[in-house]
Amino acid sequence: NNCVLQESNGPTDAYAAIAKADRLTQEPESIRKWREEQKKRLEELDAASKVTEQEWREKAKKDLEEWNLRQNEQMEKNRANNRIADKAFYQQPDADVIGYVASEEAFLKESKEEAPGSEWEKVAQLCDFNPKSSKQSKDVSRMRSVLISLKQTPLSR
Repeated sequence: NNCVLQESNGPTDAYAAIAKADRLTQEPESIRKWREEQKKRLEELDAASKVTEQEWREKAKKDLEEWNLRQNEQMEKNRANNRIADKAFYQQPDADVIGYVASEEAFLKESKEEAPGSEWEKVAQLCDFNPKSSKQSKDVSRMRSVLISLKQTPLSR
């Protein structure tokens, strides 16, 4: 059993190879032309899709870099504004004792000033109506929509 096996990509039988060659030569000219044109068309489509894919990748990379640049600039601006606000807050007398009580007192002072029609302006000052501003907080879109609808059509008594 010292038999050596040979691998081949085509038929191993000589008659099968001749039969395959006969089938290829018997193929009509129109089908052969169509097959060649189809192969050429598919190659062109593949090349075009690769070019388009590369363009999209470059555009996406450029957009991502621009977004990162804008995001970093915005973060720097926010940091600078927060530092300024922090310094101004701590320069007040008894700043460590005041804390958030100062903002509550300012709100209560404003709420005591009753002017007809100014209620919604006060609510709007307390609410952040920009849905993209805070990603870490809870989803309050339903509450926001209720407040906006109440502002547009107030309850009748």
